[in-house]
Amino acid sequence: MLQTTKRPDSPVSIIGAGIAGAWQALLFAQAGHAVTLHERSDEGMTDATSHWAGGMLAPYCEAEVAEPIISRLGLRSLDLWRRELPDTPFNGSLVVALPRERNDFERFAKLTEGHQRLDAAGLAALEPSLEGRFREALFFPTEGHVEPRRVLPKLHERIRAAGGTIRFSSDVSANDLDGIVIDCRGLVARDEQPGLRGVKGEMILIETSEVQLARPVRLIHPRWPLYVIPREAGLFMLGATSIEAEDTGVSVRSALELLGAAYAVHPAFGEARIVEFGSGLRPAFPDNLPRIGVRGDRIAVNGLYRHGFLIAPALAELTLSYVERGQIDNEVMQCA
Repeated sequence: MLQTTKRPDSPVSIIGAGIAGAWQALLFAQAGHAVTLHERSDEGMTDATSHWAGGMLAPYCEAEVAEPIISRLGLRSLDLWRRELPDTPFNGSLVVALPRERNDFERFAKLTEGHQRLDAAGLAALEPSLEGRFREALFFPTEGHVEPRRVLPKLHERIRAAGGTIRFSSDVSANDLDGIVIDCRGLVARDEQPGLRGVKGEMILIETSEVQLARPVRLIHPRWPLYVIPREAGLFMLGATSIEAEDTGVSVRSALELLGAAYAVHPAFGEARIVEFGSGLRPAFPDNLPRIGVRGDRIAVNGLYRHGFLIAPALAELTLSYVERGQIDNEVMQCA
C-alpha cells in the first residue's frame, strides 16, 4: 500500500461538474475537505455528456458485455446512491425479447445473475402496460435508474449543503489551482490523456400518456440492447446506441432502430410525440475501462465510457480513500 503525502488540510479542486466530478466533490466535501467544483459551462450543463445519459443503475445487466470491474464498482455504487439520495427509484429493470431473438435472450440470461424469470402473467402483474406483449422476461429487482437532468442538480445542492463551492462558467486548468486537483473533464481532457476517444450515445425523448412503466425495459437487439426508460410527466427516453464516432446528432438508422424498439415494446409508442433528439460523447480508453491516474497532487478520473452514472460514486470513494489513507485499488488506479 502506497502512502499519500497529501496534507489533510489541502484544498481540493475538482474540474468538471458532470456525474464523475459531482460525486467526487460530494464525498470530499462530506469528509470535511475545502472543495471547489469548477465547471466550464453554465448551470444548465447542456453540453455535458451527463445531459444525454440514460442514468441506468444496472450492474447485473451490464455484466452481459462489461468486465467484472464494472459490476464490482456498480454494486458498490448502488449502496452509495441509496445512502446519499434515498429517493432514487430502485424498482428494478426488465429485459425482454421478440421471439426471433430467443437465443440472444437465453444468452443474456446465462451471462448475467441477480435476475428472476417471469412468465407472461408475472410480467403483466409487474408492468400492466406490457400485458400480452412478451412471453417471458428477466427481472433484475435490485437495479435502479435516475433521471440525469434532475439528479445532477440534486447532487450539486448536496455539495453546497456539505460546504462545497461550485463555480459555473469557470474554465480552469490544473495549473491554475493549488492543492489537490481532480480532473473530471471527460473527453476534453485529451490534452493530457491522449488515449481517450469519444463513443457516441444517441437518445430520443418521447411523450405519451398511453403507456405507464415503473422501470427501464431493455429489448434484446442483434447489435445492442435497446432500452426504454420512464421519466416523469409521461416522458420516455429511448437509447443505448454505442457508435465509434465523434460527430454529434442522431443518424437516421439509429433513429429508426430506437423508435422501432419502442414500438416493439408497445404499439402505443407509435402515437407518442417526439420531444427531442440528441447525442453525447462518452469518454473511453482503448479497453473501455475507467481509470484513476495519480501524479502527485494531480488526480485524473476518466474513461467512464457508458457507465458514468453506474460507477461514478464508487470511483469517488476510491479517490477519497487514496487521498485520506493512501489506499490503492490496483484494478482502477495508476500512480506515476
